[in-house]
Amino acid sequence: MKQFLKTMDQKDLVQKLTAENKQLREKLNEYKLFFEQVIDAIVILDEEFHFINVNEASCHLFQLVKEELFKRNFFDFINLMPKEEVERQFTYLNNKGCHKDELIIKLDDGRIKYIEYSAQSFGHHHLFIIRDISARKINERDRTINEQLFQDLFDRAVDGIVIFDEDENFIDANHSFCSSFEISRQHLNQYKLKDFVTDVKIIERIKKSLYLEGKATGELEVQLQNGKNKLFEFTSTANILNGFYMVILRDITEKRIMEQQLEESEERFRDVFEYALDAIVIWDKTGRIVRANQWACRTFELPLKQLLKSHICDFIDPKDPKLRKIIRKYFKSGAIREELLFHMANNQAKQLEFTSKRMQDGYHMTILRNVSDRKQMEKELRENEQKFRKVFNGAMDGIVLFDDNMNIIDANPAASKILSLPHRKIREYNLNDFISREMIEKYFGNCDKLTKELPFTLQNGEERIIECSFKRNIIENMNLAIFRDVTEKKEMEERLRKSDTLNVVGELAAGIAHEIRNPMTSLKGFIQLLKGSISEDHSMYFHVISSELKRIETIITEFLMLAKPQAIHYQQKHIVTIMKETIELLNAQAILTNVQIHLEYDPVPEIYCEPNQLKQVFINILKNAIEVMPKGGNIYVKIRKNTDQTIKISIQDEGTGIPKEKIKKLGEPFYTTKERGTGLGLMVSFKIIEEHNGKVEVQSKVGYGTTFYITLPIKQQDVL
Repeated sequence: MKQFLKTMDQKDLVQKLTAENKQLREKLNEYKLFFEQVIDAIVILDEEFHFINVNEASCHLFQLVKEELFKRNFFDFINLMPKEEVERQFTYLNNKGCHKDELIIKLDDGRIKYIEYSAQSFGHHHLFIIRDISARKINERDRTINEQLFQDLFDRAVDGIVIFDEDENFIDANHSFCSSFEISRQHLNQYKLKDFVTDVKIIERIKKSLYLEGKATGELEVQLQNGKNKLFEFTSTANILNGFYMVILRDITEKRIMEQQLEESEERFRDVFEYALDAIVIWDKTGRIVRANQWACRTFELPLKQLLKSHICDFIDPKDPKLRKIIRKYFKSGAIREELLFHMANNQAKQLEFTSKRMQDGYHMTILRNVSDRKQMEKELRENEQKFRKVFNGAMDGIVLFDDNMNIIDANPAASKILSLPHRKIREYNLNDFISREMIEKYFGNCDKLTKELPFTLQNGEERIIECSFKRNIIENMNLAIFRDVTEKKEMEERLRKSDTLNVVGELAAGIAHEIRNPMTSLKGFIQLLKGSISEDHSMYFHVISSELKRIETIITEFLMLAKPQAIHYQQKHIVTIMKETIELLNAQAILTNVQIHLEYDPVPEIYCEPNQLKQVFINILKNAIEVMPKGGNIYVKIRKNTDQTIKISIQDEGTGIPKEKIKKLGEPFYTTKERGTGLGLMVSFKIIEEHNGKVEVQSKVGYGTTFYITLPIKQQDVL
């Protein structure tokens, strides 16, 4: 019985165990089915991380069959990961027994995948549940790139971009928007759309369009906080998920202004085209006239309808030699300005000046002007110019044209000669170079027309007397000056005046000399008688009386030389001999005053002269030179051959000199620079030299002395 029961218990135990095994196998099959059918990859690794078991998803993930995976290590696929990161993750797994993280695996075919895993350690094994997140990573990366691109586009966009909510509050905006609306990005959330758009109805229409269609476009007029108005072109979209709206705005204020200006410009062009005084025609590439103004009809002598049926070439002679050159030049540059002979419909020929330009739309515009009358006027003007130029250049008087700043614009050859300037350089000068500004202001400051004699100082330092006639503003910024050199005329007048004076002095001298000489003879006789009859010694008084009477007699003799013609006997004489005799005669007087007379001469020919008169001249000049050096000095006498026809004598002293203004008066009757002089000596000397057809020049410098230059002809043609 016990054995039976024992056998029965064993059978029950076996059945029970069989049932349990069956259940376990069923559960194991369920687990295997779950293990194989699960979407995520499940791998079991040993403690060295070798693959022990894997499901089908793992084979798909690693692109290997199970047999191949069982030969591999998990680390074979994560060599792209930084070692530090791998050590960190697996150290945490070993320490904590579980871990979740992400890894990058590289397959044998080179593909890279992103995975996330959940690992659990049990015993010496590790269970990894792995999910391929490559697609999600790519999406995240693309989304990040798109966000970066959008943000970059948002920030860098030339157009203004603003995002606002349903209550019109500004959420965000780019720099262009803030710049256009003149607000700072930091204070953006303080503003609403209605703060800039005063017309509420426009905002409602935009929101309605956004709600119904999801977008809105149009133009929006805004008023900035500073009161300035701007016009924007906008495009708006709605983001229903977030409840925000985005608006892209482009400032078209200047565009509208330019469009308005362009429209006004087109209107002006139409007005200019229609009412221009020049002929304007527009023609196509075939030469057919497609548009013309009224003046073109008048120029071409055709009504508008008939002109629009014509070609531009209908009015040009194809044989004109200039035509080919003009056409070649025009099609090369696209623009030309020329003149050509046009033949009108009524057979009239007109010389037209024209400007042609190729327009962007393929048409050509030509502006024409009748210059036939102008050509005739230019011809007449050229003829008048030639006449004027001949008169201008042939005038005996100097003519100068100058501007308001006294700069010389033009001058004729006579002016160049008077001013002693090369004609080609006279335009480089200013009138102030010859006449002082003070003198111009004094005489011509308030006058438009005046004639005056003025002293001129030429560029070579020579002083001339010029008669000037000024006429201001003959045309704008142009004045006229006419010069006439009257220096020689003035000198002639001065010589005539001196001659008249000499004639008067001669007549007076004749009368005075005869009237004085008779009493003088009596006085001299009675003085001699008194000198013999007076016993007392008054010799000093008699000497003074005698010397003064001799001086009076000398003056009377000089008067008589002026009063009546002298018996002049010209002869060939050596001038050096005459000078030596004169110096020998005056040498005693010179020695008394410590004056040395030095004679220097070159070989010179004899001259035809009156020796005694020349000796009188030399005596007068040398005597004056001695008297101006009371403390002694030197007199230098030089005789040179000046030219083939003349010789030149210079007598230089070391006296006090003569002021410039007094030199001009030397030789005038009774003008002297000495205290006891009469002025007759130099007057007689100048007259003698003049009768010898010579001339006397005087140069002097105060404090240094005076030099007399006497020029005499070798032959006396007039006397012979």
